[in-house]
Amino acid sequence: MTSTAPAHEPVRDFAGMTVLITGAARGQGRSHAVEFARRGASIVATDICADVDTIPYPLATADDLDQTRALIEEAGGRCLAVQADVRDGARMRGAVEEAVDAFGGIDVCIANAGVVSFGPVVELTDAQWATMLDVDLTGVFYTLRAVAPAMTARGWGRIITVASMGGRSGTPNLGHYSAAKWGVIGLTKTLALELAGTGVTANIVCPGTVSTDMVHNPAMYSLFAPDMDEPTREQVRGRYARLNPLGEPWTDPADVTAAVAYLASPAARHVTGETLEIGAGVSARMP
Repeated sequence: MTSTAPAHEPVRDFAGMTVLITGAARGQGRSHAVEFARRGASIVATDICADVDTIPYPLATADDLDQTRALIEEAGGRCLAVQADVRDGARMRGAVEEAVDAFGGIDVCIANAGVVSFGPVVELTDAQWATMLDVDLTGVFYTLRAVAPAMTARGWGRIITVASMGGRSGTPNLGHYSAAKWGVIGLTKTLALELAGTGVTANIVCPGTVSTDMVHNPAMYSLFAPDMDEPTREQVRGRYARLNPLGEPWTDPADVTAAVAYLASPAARHVTGETLEIGAGVSARMP
């Protein structure tokens, strides 16, 4: 029998679920939020909505978070937008409590919030090191610690952390970032073992160079083109493309979202403690 449903109608396979996403005001977090909303989920979108010391590019704003909320609602989803700093463990517990009060529980948690700065290991300042570990690793820990009990109490949940291909190998000028992202992988794998049998899985996605504000800013461009004065996006495109076998300068956030959605889906019910790489073939070069 031929379906009479409109061809453009989205599959609402996450209908009735609640998805909490950190760093949701823009970039990958916004992409995840809008897609899950399009597929029927209610969204808890958190973001610090403020700049952070030692990070050499502007972070998302309250207006960005408002725009994400509008896009979620336009996609047909409900949204609870929460300004929260992942470095604040008590605030993350509060955000989870707000989510449970608003929607009855949390089914999927995407620990996405992250930042980057640059410098050789011997030149990194104490503040650069501390900020990177606080946001990119401790912030993930605080998020998972807050959300896991709410999931295990219900006997079901999907935890997905966002690490990086930078957490799969050494990366010059990103030692603190690589250390934090390697830590995210170890933390998530450990949680997967601790939650085994509870109905809650925990997995990691490792994107490569994703086309977001974290990548598209003067500080990052200068890192890849130190021989140029104020390099532009087009000037560095070829240098980025040489980073991976597919010759792609940047991965679209939607490609990461597709991996996240798979890990949150029933199709991944036997997948836990795994690392899913979206690195345009970079891992094929690794031993």
